[in-house]
Amino acid sequence: MDLLAETLAVGGVRGTAGARIEGSGPWGILWHRIAGAAFYAVTCGTAWLDLPGQPPRQLMPGDVVLLPNGQEHTLRSAPDAPVIPQLCSAAERARKCGGVLRLGSGEVQTHVLGASYDYDPAVSTQVLATLPDVVHVRANRGGDGLDDTVRLLSRELAGPQIATDFVLNRLVDILLVQLLRVWRIEKPAEARGTWLGVLGDPLVSVALAKIHEAPARPWTTDLLAAELATSRSTLTRRFRDTTGRTPGDYLTQWRMDLAAVRLRDTDETVDSIAHSVGYTSVFAFSRAFRRARHEAPGQYRASSRESLRPTPAG
Repeated sequence: MDLLAETLAVGGVRGTAGARIEGSGPWGILWHRIAGAAFYAVTCGTAWLDLPGQPPRQLMPGDVVLLPNGQEHTLRSAPDAPVIPQLCSAAERARKCGGVLRLGSGEVQTHVLGASYDYDPAVSTQVLATLPDVVHVRANRGGDGLDDTVRLLSRELAGPQIATDFVLNRLVDILLVQLLRVWRIEKPAEARGTWLGVLGDPLVSVALAKIHEAPARPWTTDLLAAELATSRSTLTRRFRDTTGRTPGDYLTQWRMDLAAVRLRDTDETVDSIAHSVGYTSVFAFSRAFRRARHEAPGQYRASSRESLRPTPAG
């Protein structure tokens, strides 16, 4: 069981290439908060990232940075470079459609690829939502896969061909996984307390794998501990230390996430969904689902599908 891959997949994490920034001379742009996560890869030149309440952070060629909560931020050519308010609307359009955003005048000195990551609001078990405000990975860490992908990204941007947008979107997804891999290894203290922190505890990661592999199994903390040849108290303590909750709480949350997606995206009966996530009766499932989502399963199915319908123009 690849826990990270499955949790990203169930969480509906999807990357989209955004603005392709070309900077020359002094320039600065303000990006407003977005619903998902923001990402930047510097392929040429340098830039400075500014977030409220934090000192400016220099981004060098090959650096990648993730803002998991999509908070408001500024990119500049230098710490004191002025922000150009007139470019804000153009920047938003470039972010949404993946267009080129030309900043400053003269010969281009800096190339930055922006991207965004959306995730499914129906799923509460999210990798990105637990990360710190900034995840910054420096370049030249010894030729790992992340460096290689940034170089590939740079070549694709330097010589666009047919289906370049398709290639960029796939590279953005790859970059996210590689960034998380490197950051978890380089910054174990920061990773502790995030979802990725569970991968640093072999006992808890195996426990999670068993839950993910068989969510319908009638798990109890005692049964899970017996499967792992450990004591209930040891499992509970280490589980709480790494996830902030008990094994039973995590199991219920994961079951409710799986059920919510199936209620919204399939026409399976509530009875079938209840059994698929480990409940022997619709009544018990409905009670647990209402407690977690504040709606009965049928109401949730209707409201979640209604929220996905396109709004009529005007």
